Amino acid sequence: MTPIQLPETRYARSGNVSIAYQVMGDGPIDLIMVPGLLSHIEFFHELAGYTDFLHRLSAFARVISFDKRGQGLSDRVAGCPTLDERMDDLDAVMMALGISRAALLGYSEGAAMSALFSATYPERVSHLILYGGFARFTNCDDYTHMFPLEQMIRSVKYWGSGASAKAFAPSLVGDPEAIKIWAKGERLIVSPSAYQAMLETNALIDVRAILPQLRLPALVLHNEADVAVPVANGRYLAAHIPGARYVEYPAGDHRPWAQKNIEAIIGDIEEFVTGRREIVVDEIERVLATVLFTDIVDSTKQAVSLGDNNWHRLLDEHDKLARRTVEQHRGRLIKMTGDGILATFDGPGRAIKCAVALSGGTARLGIRLRAGLHTGEVELRGEDIAGIAVNTAARIMSEARPGETLVSRVVTDLVAGAGVSFSPREPCELKGLPGRWDLFAAS
Repeated sequence: MTPIQLPETRYARSGNVSIAYQVMGDGPIDLIMVPGLLSHIEFFHELAGYTDFLHRLSAFARVISFDKRGQGLSDRVAGCPTLDERMDDLDAVMMALGISRAALLGYSEGAAMSALFSATYPERVSHLILYGGFARFTNCDDYTHMFPLEQMIRSVKYWGSGASAKAFAPSLVGDPEAIKIWAKGERLIVSPSAYQAMLETNALIDVRAILPQLRLPALVLHNEADVAVPVANGRYLAAHIPGARYVEYPAGDHRPWAQKNIEAIIGDIEEFVTGRREIVVDEIERVLATVLFTDIVDSTKQAVSLGDNNWHRLLDEHDKLARRTVEQHRGRLIKMTGDGILATFDGPGRAIKCAVALSGGTARLGIRLRAGLHTGEVELRGEDIAGIAVNTAARIMSEARPGETLVSRVVTDLVAGAGVSFSPREPCELKGLPGRWDLFAAS
């Protein structure tokens, strides 16, 4: 559970414009992510799943991401970039990194540009991957797979409010905090007027004529449930690119890193560019981790007092807060336990801060938590975990008082000097575990 090191932002010069880019990993294959309608390579790391998506791709490739000119961390420019200018920017990033040939992963709007770049410079592209893409940006008489420009323009007046999540990230719509983060991203990426100019310029995108000219390995990926770019667009691309392989997933958002079937997506990309797929071994993998268990105090009594409907609504708020808090502290939420959570962290300091923050947040909801933490070796069993460390954390939690975060001596030793305060408890026995245990309340 080594922490993922966030990549450094660098700049490439494309004429008089600076293009921001990041690199993750050092694999033998260069895989360049060509952005869609919106991009901000630093802010995107605040979105759930994005960093992990790049990290997992970096297991077999050097992954390069960049911001389009006019948005994100690249130079703001007058007007909206054309596909030709965007191709120049991709070329500038490749030149800055000394890349003569790369695999392109173009998603959403980036799929059209990636196809055009591949047809124009076939010697520079080894593999073409199009995710959630389209051949034409707007509807017309002989291409009815997208939406009229007028309908898209109506979204401009809501820009900055997070409303675009309904199309790009519908899985977030039920989470008010996630929508606030999405709205922040909208404001950071472009202004409303720049967004409108982008839509109007993109209305000119039509790469249908060049699709039959593509003569390289091509993989087209699309979600059947995609709201922003309907699945008919992916089917069209696959049908008109000679020899293209097409994979359609049954569910998920428009964003490639936020899918229920993320394992399949990464596996399909890896197999396409490397010729192999990572073999999942059923052996038990053991890692060192800090385990956090929480439990809602007097949950049964509260459920009876509030009634089923109100209690379930309160539990939903608790679950959303828990997911968000664990993610903010770079933990891994293993599962909800009904009236609490099980999570792991690669650092005990972050685990303690997460537990304390979650306790404070739930208190504002009218819920009191008890939390227990222990650091030790855990067994990874698919999406679940097991082992003595897990049982120990559960036993420590059962000893905690309402509103208290209780930790083992191992945890206190590992965070020495980290500015966390501890109050010692009387040594006690933990059910099913040998000896007497030194426990400490963290604050």
